[in-house]
Amino acid sequence: MNTDSLFKPFSLKTLNTKNRIVMAPMTRSFSPDGIPTDAVAEYYAKRAAGEVGLILSEGTVINRPSSSADPNIPHFYGDQALAGWQKVINEVHAAGAQMGPQIWHQGIMENHASGWTPGTPFEGPSALQRPGFENGVPMTDAAIADTIAAFAQAAADAKALGFDTVEIHGAHQYLIDQFFWDETNNRTDIYGGKTLAERTRFAVEVIKETRKRVGEDFALIIRLSQFKPAAYDFKLAKNENEMEQWLTPLVDAGVDILHCSQRRFWEPEFEGSDLNFAGWAKKITGKATISVGSVGLDGDFFGAFAGQSSQPSSLDELVRRMDRGDFDLIAVGRPLLSDANWVEKIKNNRTDELKGFSKEALAELV
Repeated sequence: MNTDSLFKPFSLKTLNTKNRIVMAPMTRSFSPDGIPTDAVAEYYAKRAAGEVGLILSEGTVINRPSSSADPNIPHFYGDQALAGWQKVINEVHAAGAQMGPQIWHQGIMENHASGWTPGTPFEGPSALQRPGFENGVPMTDAAIADTIAAFAQAAADAKALGFDTVEIHGAHQYLIDQFFWDETNNRTDIYGGKTLAERTRFAVEVIKETRKRVGEDFALIIRLSQFKPAAYDFKLAKNENEMEQWLTPLVDAGVDILHCSQRRFWEPEFEGSDLNFAGWAKKITGKATISVGSVGLDGDFFGAFAGQSSQPSSLDELVRRMDRGDFDLIAVGRPLLSDANWVEKIKNNRTDELKGFSKEALAELV
C-alpha cells in the first residue's frame, strides 16, 4: 500500500504540518474541575512523538457558566486551566507536532449521569436539546453577545499560549449546531429563520469576532456535521445548493478549513457522486477540508460506546480519495486513542502491528 499522499507536508497560514494526518478531537473527561493535568499533556505529547502532524484537542469549553455538562471536561479559561494547556502545547511542540484546541459550548444538554449539573441552567437557541426534550433556557441577546465574546477570547488565549490553530466546534448537536437546526432553533429574531442560511447568523458572528481577535494570518477551523448523534442519516443540507448556502457565509466570515464530520469517510454525501462531505465542502467553497470517519477500522465510533469492538481495515480507499484531491487532511480518532504510534506504523508499513479498538480504551488515558 502506497501511503505517500498521507505524508506530504501541508501549509496554510500558521499551519505547517509534516503530514496530512490529524488527531481527531475526542472527549476524554480526565481533567478534574476542568483543569488539564500532567497526564493530559503526556497523552498528547505521545501522539506528537508518534508522528501525528496536527493534533486537535478534545473539546474544551469556553467561559460561560453552563458551557459544560461534565465536571471533568477541560476548560479553556481561568489561570489554572490555561497553565495546564501551556504545558500541553509546550510538550507537543517539543515532540514535533502542531496543535490547536477545539473550543466548545455544549448548549442544551441532558444532565450528566453522575447527577452533576452546572450552577446555572443550560442555554441554547431555545430550551430544546432535541424535539420534545427541554432542559434549559433560550439565550437572551446579552447571553448571545457574551458567548460570542467568550469564543473569541478562548481563541485569543490559544494564540497567546502558542497554539498553531483553533477549531470552533460547530457539530454534533452542540450549541452552534443547535442554532443551525430548525428543530432546536425556533427563534423569531435575527438568529432564527426558516432557511439554513438564515440560521448561520450565530456561527457567522462567532467566526467574525474570533477572526478579529486572532488576526488574519492565524489558521481557523470549524467542525461541522450533517448527522445528529441520534439520527445518523439526518442531513442539515439536503443537496448541493443548501450546502452552499450553509457553508459560504461561514467561509466569508473568516474560516480557513472546514472539518467535515461523518460516521464513515467513504460514504457519499449526495446521490450522483461518490464525493463525501469534505469533498463537497471543498468543491463548493474552494477551501481546505479535513475528512474523518472510521479511518483504519471496520466499525464506527458510536458503535464503540455500545460495546462493539473494531479491527484494523485497509487504507486504500482513503489514499484513493486523497490522491484525487477530494480533501486536504484526514482526521483519525480511535486508532490513535488505542495506539500513540499508529501514524509511525502506517508510515513505515508496519501494518501487521496495528491494533484493534475496544471500548475499554475509553476508560483510561494512555
